[in-house]
Amino acid sequence: MGLKKRILKNGSTCKVVFTIEKDICPGAGTVNLVGDFNEWNKTATPMKRMENGSFSVALNLNTGNEYQFRYLIDGETWENDWHADKYVPTIFGDVENSVVVV
Repeated sequence: MGLKKRILKNGSTCKVVFTIEKDICPGAGTVNLVGDFNEWNKTATPMKRMENGSFSVALNLNTGNEYQFRYLIDGETWENDWHADKYVPTIFGDVENSVVVV
């Protein structure tokens, strides 16, 4: 499914729907969206479990920016969004972050 984006009428805000599919997080109890937009706070943006087993959350983000993010499954396992706009190396150099461009 990937990321869904919709520019709002004011033109300076984009509603972005982040979704992680059930096959990427089978049996997950919780999934949190963690990234630049919430100062990498691991619990600030919980995602809602959908009927099909995926998890989803919508955020309004300022246009003209790029935001790095990852999904945190059950507070332990980090996962990228494999439908992200691009990927960048983390400061640790051992993994990449997903990036949404709005």
